Amino acid sequence: MKKVLFATLLSAASLSHADVVVENPYARAVPPGQMNSAAFMMLKNTDSTPVALIAAKSDVAKSVELHNHINEEGVMRMRQVKEITIPANGMTNLQPGGYHVMFIGLNRDLPEGKSVDVTLQFSDNSSQTVTLPVKKVMAGMKHHQHKH
Repeated sequence: MKKVLFATLLSAASLSHADVVVENPYARAVPPGQMNSAAFMMLKNTDSTPVALIAAKSDVAKSVELHNHINEEGVMRMRQVKEITIPANGMTNLQPGGYHVMFIGLNRDLPEGKSVDVTLQFSDNSSQTVTLPVKKVMAGMKHHQHKH
């Protein structure tokens, strides 16, 4: 009996999982008919080894991609990225104007107050499913043009 219990504990322990804590996750509320949205969150890595978010999946959209906003000659452009690194014992913030999870081709409306399930896949072959509340998000851009 002890040998079986030990083997079970050993096999469970050998299934290494990212020690990533997801804090303040939410998806952007969009008007009916809008085809795209995004998800934001803080990813905290409590492990001594860096790990990367390599994919996200959700049935809310036809495609779910990892994106970042980059400044290209003074113009902010959104680009797909292969991964989002979370440093050892560190954190990476997915936020408007920066890294985010992009929902492309929404399968349903995302009004404020609803929720979305997203499965995050990490570079160590672990994954976790997070329920994101849908919230209104103010545009992250602070560069407003005023006509005088």
